[in-house]
Amino acid sequence: MAYLLDTVALIRWWSGAANLGDAARHAIEQEDMPVHVSAVSVWEIANKIRIGKLADLPGFDDRFWAMIRADGFTMLDIGASHAMRAGYLPGPHRDPFDRLLAGQALVEDMTVLTNDAELAAFGCKVLW
Repeated sequence: MAYLLDTVALIRWWSGAANLGDAARHAIEQEDMPVHVSAVSVWEIANKIRIGKLADLPGFDDRFWAMIRADGFTMLDIGASHAMRAGYLPGPHRDPFDRLLAGQALVEDMTVLTNDAELAAFGCKVLW
């Protein structure tokens, strides 16, 4: 089994927020389970910082790789199979970040650490 952090879970983890779900926190803290961060989340965080909707991660662009290494996370790039799966997911949910995360989770058979019911609606395994 492997985990994929959704963007909110990643931000909460790095912000030390107490509102990260207990099961998600435990999953991240397990050293024997790989935890992946999608390039989609990097894009979403950078975009939120750029438009002023996120100020919790100062210096994100300079510290990103150090933060990934410090937590032992593995990067998951976006591939064509992920994009194809995301593009064909049914339903009205239009958020491209969520669709790509769901596509990656489904293709890679990962459990998404998220509190977003929309990802579960796409058929992803979720944990919070």
